[in-house]
Amino acid sequence: MYSCVNGHLVYPPTSTPVTPSSTASPSATSSSGPACSSNATSLHLSDPPYENYFYSDCHVQAQVVVTSPEPRSNLTIIGPRLIVAWPAGNSGVCVFFSPQNGKNGSLGIELVNSTTGQALEPVYKTPNGSSGYPSVGVSGLLRLNSSAIMTLPILGSIRTIRDFTEGPSILIPEIQDAIQFSTIQGGGASMTRLWLDNVTITEFTFVPASNQSSVGGTSITIDNRTLKFEAGDYIFNAEYNYPQLTQLSPEQVLNPMSQGLVSQKPDQATSLSFLSYSDKLLAGAWRFLTYFGRDSMIAALLLNPVLSEGENGAMEAVLRAVFERINRTDGSVCHEETIGDYATYLNEKMNMTSTAPQYDYKMIDSDYYLPILMNQYLLKDVNGTGRASALLNRPAGVTDPANRGLMYSDLAQINAEKIMNIAAPFAAPDNQTIENLDHLKEGQTVGEWRDSEYGIGGGRVPYDVNTALVPAALRSIAALSRAGIYTNHSDWATLADTYAQIWEDSTLQFFQVTISAAEARDRINTYISRSKFAGPNQTNLIDSDVVFHALALEGNNNLSQVQVMNTDDCFRLFLLNTTNQPQLTSFVNQTANNIRRAFPAGLLTSVGVVVANPAYGLLPEYAANFTNSAYHGTVVWSWQLAMLARGLELQLDRCNHAQVPDFCNDAIVSANVKMAYNKLWDNIEANSEYLSDEVWSWVYENGDFQFTPLGALPPPPGTSATESDIRQLWSLTFLAITRNAAFK
Repeated sequence: MYSCVNGHLVYPPTSTPVTPSSTASPSATSSSGPACSSNATSLHLSDPPYENYFYSDCHVQAQVVVTSPEPRSNLTIIGPRLIVAWPAGNSGVCVFFSPQNGKNGSLGIELVNSTTGQALEPVYKTPNGSSGYPSVGVSGLLRLNSSAIMTLPILGSIRTIRDFTEGPSILIPEIQDAIQFSTIQGGGASMTRLWLDNVTITEFTFVPASNQSSVGGTSITIDNRTLKFEAGDYIFNAEYNYPQLTQLSPEQVLNPMSQGLVSQKPDQATSLSFLSYSDKLLAGAWRFLTYFGRDSMIAALLLNPVLSEGENGAMEAVLRAVFERINRTDGSVCHEETIGDYATYLNEKMNMTSTAPQYDYKMIDSDYYLPILMNQYLLKDVNGTGRASALLNRPAGVTDPANRGLMYSDLAQINAEKIMNIAAPFAAPDNQTIENLDHLKEGQTVGEWRDSEYGIGGGRVPYDVNTALVPAALRSIAALSRAGIYTNHSDWATLADTYAQIWEDSTLQFFQVTISAAEARDRINTYISRSKFAGPNQTNLIDSDVVFHALALEGNNNLSQVQVMNTDDCFRLFLLNTTNQPQLTSFVNQTANNIRRAFPAGLLTSVGVVVANPAYGLLPEYAANFTNSAYHGTVVWSWQLAMLARGLELQLDRCNHAQVPDFCNDAIVSANVKMAYNKLWDNIEANSEYLSDEVWSWVYENGDFQFTPLGALPPPPGTSATESDIRQLWSLTFLAITRNAAFK
């Protein structure tokens, strides 16, 4: 579970790093370190009021986020802030500034290119401490337009930073009190913190750049755990001595047929590389720089046509990461890992002195993605079909020692056994009841991708899980069983298909919502009155009953259905080829209607398709909780656009095969689905500059929806502010998903 480095027990187990040879001669303050075999990569992405800078080389990967208020910024939530985030250990530094003159909004901060023309330069110091690892990081030049006070530093974990920025401003005294302030050569100031492992040190320094800049008169003063700056330029160094990950380059993360994307879409390819490593893919930058099971598997399914395969490829990095973190006792797939300094902190809270990671198994949807992804890679992919034995016969326990003694094949089977056991009651004769659907785990308020407080309106029975993920996983288990993957369960080859058919055909009925046209118009007008939406009501678009499927069952306020129109139809479109013809025809038709109708009659806005539309909910809580500033409210998620687009394409493509669904021969329905597909793609193409973002929002001004970063809007009452990642793994899926001209 541990290994010994310089007399210390460390996690994860690793070999002692090799000290660079003296010929490298790294600088005592900042150096690129021993030569790398490939060039460093840099990327600047602007999303005002956030400016994002990425740097990667063979020694370190880092993201720097500079937040500076704009004239129209809401100053209650947007203030000057500098973040440095590192994927290794999900670690980082965050410092907040305020103007010395006390005038909120008057202080602006920005990164300025160095004399090399780069915004960031590498920091590398040879090992000189108990960790045995070099101290690595980045350096940059920060410009302050007026005198400033650094009011608060947070050093250590991204989770600690998020506790403050997204929670009720939580600060952990044990962590904050450990920050040491000191003056350093050149009139600068240093902040250092020894992690709770008593080995790793994070250091953040500022030094006036007066002698290198035309802007002079700069100085730094330490004053009661704050720093005071005059206007000017300051060199900052952020570094730490923690074991680093092995990054996959853009060329390594993409398969041979997709190498052209490196030059065709350099932004997205570089971003994908920043989130891709030899043993896992990371969810997003800066807030989720670690393993998230659901995110990585959805991304792998959507990116499948372009991802690299084989032992050193991205597809197997995803699968290995999932296998390594499965709970062997019940087959649950890990949703999120907690690593680094925050893991040590949580272990201490449980009276354990350990740096070992913690694993979160509260989600119910993650379990189902594993057999779906296994089926895609091991049975359908040309380059994956020969990899089953090599992959599944690997011993587990490299990441989570609790899984030692098992092979990946054992863990895959335990996971499939869990799914079959969950599915069995509903599939039994005359047993198709709500009680036998898959519910959230006891005591949990979240369990699938809409994992915010009001994401599924307090529902206990999620729509996407029960109508799409369960049957899709069952279909995959049947196929994998026929291929000999589950050696102890040959009966699953037919039994899982039998279960799947029942789940496919018999679950939609519980979630369907049908509202007459007249009633729908009335509900929209009520919603506009409650929400103060400034745009047109679009009720003229409602020419028939409004049909959609509830986000969940058993919602807040004793609601039998959470009647929020949503985009989760995409799961069924993308993952299943259902065969109940009347049901399929109705389903694709209502999906098409909801996509092509403008919000609030439907889901379409000029900045994208919103993932939730509460206009048809009767209670005022719908309008209050599903807003344009709520994480899963009337906002746009890129990967949902991608899955909708690909799902509609797959259903339309069924019309070109031997077993043609009935909707293909229904002139009105097939035309409606094609119209929705093209309207969706017109909208996607019109918003191409935002597609790699995690999530974005809007304000309605000047007669239209205007793009707005989610974090720039105040959150709904009673909830915490949430900002969007500038790059999210599953938001890079448009590298693989393109418009099919055959359906224009």
